[in-house]
Amino acid sequence: MDNWLNQLNAPQRAAVEYNEGPALVIAGAGSGKTRVLTYKIAYLLQQGVPANNILALTFTNKAAREMKERITRLLDGQGKQADARYLWMGTFHAICSRILRHEAERLGYTRDFTIYDTQDQRSLLRMIIKELGLDEKIYKPNTLNARISAAKNAFIREGSTGWAQWEKECRQERLKEITTIFRLYQLRLQAANAMDFDDLLVNLCLLFEREPDVLRYYQDIFQYVLVDEYQDTNYVQYLLVKQLAAPQNRICVVGDDAQSIYSFRGADIRNILGFQQHYADARLFKLEQNYRSTKTIVRAANSLIHHNENQIYKEVFSEKQDGERIDLTEYFTDRDEALGVARHIYRGKSAADKRSYEDIAVLYRTNAQSRPIENELRKLGIPYRIYGGMSFYQRKEVKDAIAYFRLAVNPKDNEALLRVINYPARSIGPVTLRKISEHAILTDRSMLEVVQDPAGTGLAVNAGTATRLADFGQLIARLHEAADTMNAYEFAELVMQQTGIRTAALLDHTPEGVDRAENLAELLNGIHELVDRRVEEGIDFTPIHDFMAEVALLTDQDQNLRDETARVTLMTVHAAKGLEFPVVYIVGMEENLFPSQMCTTPAEIEEERRLLYVALTRAMEHCYLSYARQRFRNGQMQFSSRSRFINEIDSRYIARRQPTTNDQRLTTNDQRQTTNYQRPFFGSRLPAPSNPKPVTESRQPTADSPWNDGDRICHSVFGSGTVRRVYLDEMTGNQKIEILFDKVGQKTLLLTYAKLEKL
Repeated sequence: MDNWLNQLNAPQRAAVEYNEGPALVIAGAGSGKTRVLTYKIAYLLQQGVPANNILALTFTNKAAREMKERITRLLDGQGKQADARYLWMGTFHAICSRILRHEAERLGYTRDFTIYDTQDQRSLLRMIIKELGLDEKIYKPNTLNARISAAKNAFIREGSTGWAQWEKECRQERLKEITTIFRLYQLRLQAANAMDFDDLLVNLCLLFEREPDVLRYYQDIFQYVLVDEYQDTNYVQYLLVKQLAAPQNRICVVGDDAQSIYSFRGADIRNILGFQQHYADARLFKLEQNYRSTKTIVRAANSLIHHNENQIYKEVFSEKQDGERIDLTEYFTDRDEALGVARHIYRGKSAADKRSYEDIAVLYRTNAQSRPIENELRKLGIPYRIYGGMSFYQRKEVKDAIAYFRLAVNPKDNEALLRVINYPARSIGPVTLRKISEHAILTDRSMLEVVQDPAGTGLAVNAGTATRLADFGQLIARLHEAADTMNAYEFAELVMQQTGIRTAALLDHTPEGVDRAENLAELLNGIHELVDRRVEEGIDFTPIHDFMAEVALLTDQDQNLRDETARVTLMTVHAAKGLEFPVVYIVGMEENLFPSQMCTTPAEIEEERRLLYVALTRAMEHCYLSYARQRFRNGQMQFSSRSRFINEIDSRYIARRQPTTNDQRLTTNDQRQTTNYQRPFFGSRLPAPSNPKPVTESRQPTADSPWNDGDRICHSVFGSGTVRRVYLDEMTGNQKIEILFDKVGQKTLLLTYAKLEKL
């Protein structure tokens, strides 16, 4: 044991070995917080604490999985490695779901309840809006969903503290019927034996409030409670942790207040800032050594974040090399910025260190900023991926298959029924679906009950439609019977076969159809992997609802990226938290963009500053900042000024780069002194040649061109290519250039207007 504890630095080891009461571990960026949590759990197991008495809460399944694997490796050979299997370790939502599966009946649910994702929630809200005859331009499902979610994250219920204020804020947005919608929404969820993502937390809190014996049972089980990324917790998560840790209060939370950036999701920085007030005898440990970044990057980030007033002060340091200063470049327009970043990446690829594209990330404040960058990367043939794009499990054909699984397991799941009853096509149209929905509400039945017996329930449809509905109902009844008797993979195969969804994809020979078939095959592969993994863990039977629960609880960072091609990563700063890259570009460093124009209060500005702190500390070796004097926003070109945050970074750690324009490379007369307000980076025109020599033939080579045969260049539209020749055209007296472009073939351009950049 001493061997692996010696791998920790002194503050890390102190945090690991203290387990007598509440502990707050403030972990600076790159300081090894995951290592502390991992070693603490391994240490507890080594000290004889049973694995099932340890509760470890994370924010991604990936983090939980990796921690469990590390613990197993640490304890390998000591007879304790198998214990890691019995840890209560996972995301807040996964752990709550696991408990609620056992206790659901106390809340009026069955253990097979469905978890509604965002699409399901919005679909249900859209139906309620129509039923109430409300204006869909005012009562938008996205807005309603956000408002309801905010109330749940703050544990606001009708009649509770905060309800009146929440209702007032909603009414100020003209959502006068919000209370009626909220009530109906919750009633429909309960009737469908479903919970939304927020309900997993709220319902467990309610259960603990209403059933003290249930709370005591889990308090007795969880002798040690550990929480990762505590700065990201919301109020209901704070309550759950407080409930479960009592009365022993052997609780350890790890986080960094300087990286609290999710208030829009309900995260409350007061949870971590006030921890020592919530737990009067709490011990504070500070992890201040950064193992990720160069000294310069760490010091620059410190100089920025120290401008925040609300923080737990720490002085993060690095013992790595000093490294280069942070590179700051001003561009004329956002398009110039995209060109500059793309070409800088291109040149770096061919430089001496030959960076892999996988080492590079481009970070931006808003998703819309990716478009011009994507355009320029494509032109140069630079592969990239958008991190946080559409998840595999959000693709239509995958959601269709999973909806069949859901309906088979939970026949009350109306949203799943609406999704698949006419896929593949069964001639059951929207008019029939509306009748089914209305009749189910009037007769207090699930929609599937109506579908299975149209005549017996009094549904007003013709005989042909009644037959088609009954056939579908019988199909689901057969699948329902099979769901509990077959393992997940066998059941999924049965669903693919009997519903016809795989056949429909295979019969579509378009590229889209081929993709759908491949995605369904990949879904089966994923289910097979789960079954195999469970067998390795000693679990012989894995029902389909276990797979569904796992999928429903996936987070953005749990996406399985199977593409092994090295690619530049494009992502928002929010999505980048928890990741690291040797090279990081942070673009759009402008007022009203970063910080956002939506952030005006001191607290909001402090969160924006924390967001930039997160961006800077993703960089391991090189960091580049840039901004544009003009940016195309809201349909027009707008002038902008550089972000206030740039001035808050100590100037000792900033190097201002002067972008080279085409003009600057032409003649010595054009070597102009640059100013703070620079020329366009790649947008300037080449000057027309003065006093051209007389030509004697149609195409005569020219000696005064800045371009030579074989030069590699880049054009703003056609991308990269190779110069074939430059000549004077006899008919017009214009210089022309022939270029063989990599993707569009040979083109002849007027040299004066070609806007070329040398690669």
